[in-house]
Amino acid sequence: MKTRDRILVTSLALFNEEGEAHSTTIDIANELDISPGNLYYHFKGKDQIIAELFHQYEVALSGTLAAPIESPLGSERGQVEDNWYFLYVVLEEMYQYRFFYHNLDDILQRYPDIRRKFRRLMQLKRAALFAICQALMQQSVIDTEDQQLLSLVDNMTLVLNFWLNYDQLLHGERDPQITIHQGVLQLLTMVAPYLGEEQITFYRDCESIYADMLAIDDD
Repeated sequence: MKTRDRILVTSLALFNEEGEAHSTTIDIANELDISPGNLYYHFKGKDQIIAELFHQYEVALSGTLAAPIESPLGSERGQVEDNWYFLYVVLEEMYQYRFFYHNLDDILQRYPDIRRKFRRLMQLKRAALFAICQALMQQSVIDTEDQQLLSLVDNMTLVLNFWLNYDQLLHGERDPQITIHQGVLQLLTMVAPYLGEEQITFYRDCESIYADMLAIDDD
């Protein structure tokens, strides 16, 4: 792996574990066992590293979020669950860059360019969730009025955007699979009142899986 890529990988791990605000370029260089000058050759400071990490995140998540907008997920009978699995993928990608969400207000204040791009990502998340819910309504998987649909999508977007921050503040660091699964479950909880019997069963299964995960984590 090239030094530049190693710097990005190590920075991401350090920011996620220690927090971006508490990690300096000296910390990154020490973690890599390289000189600060070597790091400076590739990045002129932490700001450039953060900007590049956000670019990576933006490209990856934008590509994922485009999928349900471009074509309905699980349009074939028996494949409706693809929509719910999609939420897992989104939260997993968000979790990989969770330091942005753990210190979101501060980062958006310090980096206007990231704030502008983050707003676009948030709009794209909303568009993806709207596409999913609209397709499910057209397939009679969920039963809701148009105005209720808009409120549902807004609430789901709110939870999706701030789940990692909420979870970290409430629980601190814990098993990432529990964090991600509970995030998906929270989103499904908002959809549950509008689901038919078949999909309610899937929702109940998700609840059972989450309960089992908590029981194992407590052992």
